[in-house]
Amino acid sequence: MPRGAATPPQRENDRPGNPDWRIGNAGPDRAIEGWADRVSVLPGETFGLHVSTTAPGYRVTAYRMGYYGGARGRQVWQSDRLPGSRQSAASADQATRMVATDWARSTQVDTTGWPEGSYLLRLDADGGAGQRYVPITVRSASTAGKLVVVNAVATWQAYNEWGGYNLYNGSNGAYATRSLVVSFDRPYQYDNGAGLFLVYEAPLIALAEKLGLPLAYTTSTDLAATPDLLKGALAVLSLGHDEYWSPEQRAHVTAARDAGTNVAVLGANCCFRRVRYEPSPTGPDRQVVCYKTGYQEDPGFTAGKPPTNDYRAEPGADPESSLLGVIYDGYPVDAPYVVTNPGHWLLEGTGTKDGDSFAHLVGVEYDRVNPTFTTPRPIEILAHSPVVCEGRHSYSDTAFYAAPGGAGVFASGTMRWVEALDATGDGSSGADHSMDARAGAFTQQVTTNLLKAFAAGPAGQAHPPQDNVAAVYGPKH
Repeated sequence: MPRGAATPPQRENDRPGNPDWRIGNAGPDRAIEGWADRVSVLPGETFGLHVSTTAPGYRVTAYRMGYYGGARGRQVWQSDRLPGSRQSAASADQATRMVATDWARSTQVDTTGWPEGSYLLRLDADGGAGQRYVPITVRSASTAGKLVVVNAVATWQAYNEWGGYNLYNGSNGAYATRSLVVSFDRPYQYDNGAGLFLVYEAPLIALAEKLGLPLAYTTSTDLAATPDLLKGALAVLSLGHDEYWSPEQRAHVTAARDAGTNVAVLGANCCFRRVRYEPSPTGPDRQVVCYKTGYQEDPGFTAGKPPTNDYRAEPGADPESSLLGVIYDGYPVDAPYVVTNPGHWLLEGTGTKDGDSFAHLVGVEYDRVNPTFTTPRPIEILAHSPVVCEGRHSYSDTAFYAAPGGAGVFASGTMRWVEALDATGDGSSGADHSMDARAGAFTQQVTTNLLKAFAAGPAGQAHPPQDNVAAVYGPKH
């Protein structure tokens, strides 16, 4: 691409990176931790950091995450040394078991001059006492003509067990004592404070920025709050673990698909839980409500709002397959990924043959094409991988379909797709489940083909699928 035509991510990634962004010393529990009082900001806006530390002082460094020649991060800002204090312990609401903190704002951060993108703020306590991340998105005001990276913050928060509770279990590990509501007004416990970002999202962002594609950045809460945010977008990218969607987010993504915006699901178990956002003391959309099987106890439901249960469940069942083409089928699995349609354009350059497999690439959750649920047709299956989930035999499917408006919709069928982009087989990625370099090269090539095709316009129109469900699953389908 000529220099004058370089995209903003391309120009940004021409800058030298800072490989020292990684945490080298997390330190003991509560040595230092914090949260931002905004999930996202526009460039130039400010947000507050709420920090608790046992150290007398600390420093904050902001890193924009991308490719940067393999460094994966670039320092864009650093604070002066700030005074530290230990703030109050977590508290759980008696009715909903929601954990939140009322920590005072420790400092205000001005993002003037920060490029759009996904950021990790690193908190460094005095004397090397500990380090933690705080994630924030500097979001794009417009997505027109761009591939839209969605940070799945609702799902990060659903799994966040900081304070002993999340949407899955309480402090005793039981489902019955789970939180019914979770709050962004607390640190992330997982991955040293980064939520699910480093495992399920950062590898894809690095690849997309390495390719120099036109990119926009947003979050699941922003997609829900802004009906026209996807207007003119080339594609919306759902990354490795994007389970919790509000009805508003789903409606806005569906409308974009119908208008010709491509959709890529680079994970599994996407758009599975229906949630509602509510305000916290720090701002709107700071609490995620999901009562699941107890939806009838939800005051919002009794007041006439949609149930906060699974999308496929009654009342108001609307299986995710009507949007994604595939549907969640189970957990846990660990299985080889099996290519069954090697001539498909998305597999060009992979050198694969029918029956080629990649160990451990299917897991830990998986999706399949299942026409007993609402499924757009024609839909083409690229890989059909046998799995056994808790004794039940099934399949994980990678699939592509074309929407009537010309958009292409791709679903990987496995939650490990984004993780596999970094797979080396030597454990150096820290989370590759023993996937080898072949799996890494395969997923990188397929994802490159996908992103480039989606950047060129409505991919369903350019690459009409040949429905092969009957050939794969039998004539009754």
